[in-house]
Amino acid sequence: QVQVVESGGGLVQAGGSLRLSCAASGSIFIIGDMGWYRQAPEKQRELVATITRGGRTNFADSVKGRFTISRDNAKNTVYLQMNNLKPEDTAVYYCAVQDYGRDYWGQGTQVTVSS
Repeated sequence: QVQVVESGGGLVQAGGSLRLSCAASGSIFIIGDMGWYRQAPEKQRELVATITRGGRTNFADSVKGRFTISRDNAKNTVYLQMNNLKPEDTAVYYCAVQDYGRDYWGQGTQVTVSS
């Protein structure tokens, strides 16, 4: 019913920046919470950042001060601005959105940070 598509991943040098986008489309009621998660090889999926519809944010300690999450409610889109990237940020990044009490996930986008 709701489709979630991430974009913006890629290869970047340490210290560089990337901006991820995630757009929800389809039969949407209203998008509530939105968030970004990541999973590195042989590691558990972890929360990166979340944002409520009203704009309240939460960040993992490992990215606080470097990443920013924002959203455009009119476009049902959430963004993750990643600055001062480190090799340990390398992972598949997944977007999750809430609609009508259900969670919808994107297929993920690869972020690779080289040293």
